[in-house]
Amino acid sequence: MTAVLASLRHPVVLAPLAGGATTPSLVAAVGDAGGLGFIGAGYRTPDDLAAQIAAVRRLTPAPFGVNVFVPRRDPVDPAALDAYVRSLRADADRLGTRVGEARDEDDAWDAKIALLTGDPVPVVSFTFACPPAGVVAALRAAGSEVWVTVTSAAEARAAAAAGAQALVCQGAEAGGHRGAWDDRDDAESPGLLALLRLVAAATDLPLVAAGGIAAGAGAAAVVAAGARAAQMGTAFLRAAEAGTHPAHRAALAGEGRTGLTRAFTGRTARGIVNRFMEEHDADAVVAYPHVHHATAPLRAAARQAGDAGGFNLWAGQAHALAREAPAGEIVRAIAAEAAAAARAAADRLSPPGG
Repeated sequence: MTAVLASLRHPVVLAPLAGGATTPSLVAAVGDAGGLGFIGAGYRTPDDLAAQIAAVRRLTPAPFGVNVFVPRRDPVDPAALDAYVRSLRADADRLGTRVGEARDEDDAWDAKIALLTGDPVPVVSFTFACPPAGVVAALRAAGSEVWVTVTSAAEARAAAAAGAQALVCQGAEAGGHRGAWDDRDDAESPGLLALLRLVAAATDLPLVAAGGIAAGAGAAAVVAAGARAAQMGTAFLRAAEAGTHPAHRAALAGEGRTGLTRAFTGRTARGIVNRFMEEHDADAVVAYPHVHHATAPLRAAARQAGDAGGFNLWAGQAHALAREAPAGEIVRAIAAEAAAAARAAADRLSPPGG
């Protein structure tokens, strides 16, 4: 087990929630309650990330982490991308905005790594791919633990070889972007429990489980399956401290079905099915972050209008279990529920009279 995982009073990790839902107060509240909070560095400028880190440090002495998107250069079909961008114009006209520029960029990768090596935080995690071994070594030398998100045993072995100290195992149930290193068809991607056992057989690194965990029984299940902690994002989207849009909060409280789509960003992600997904999913292309930038003005306009049908409602499959409460209460409730579920499971597994 890593030093940070060993220090937690409760095996609860706040997922990074890149895009605005994570706030310094949310990260701090989870840490103060005995869990581990994460700042999502994705889509933030380096200066904004530095300000977020400073704000968390002012609010709590508890350890926390920063999650970084690893840039990729996946093949993009220019003609298909152009056709998809043109298909968005009707939405832009309806919302009184424009379609954004479908551009490629690396989310200020070098500057963010320089920031994190120069001003280290307790944990740095990575999503979308494994960072180069040199980056892992530099962060470790600076004093940070390095965690890597994986969705298969092959990815787990590669992350271990690169020097990762813990693996975040993301099952197919997870909300938001898939962490797979290749944006493949997810039809055969394993669910969380299967993934945990496959990765545990491939490496002896400590595991953090992510995907479809929104209550204590789920946390107990993944710990029983070998995880050191449960990472939850959707479970905290309705927290008082979260920056979740009101229309998104309302959708999370319902029982709407979730689905996988590339329509919003050009990379597979899970969200509550809405009008935009239904209208554009069939034509969406593999082109991240190009599509993310193209749809950004549309999503912003839909949020401003309170139109839940027009922007991404990221959510895991168990979103209906997410509770509306202060984040600290959520952490403590999940921990208590997990302990009770573990005791009940132990009783059921004990032989009669044993």
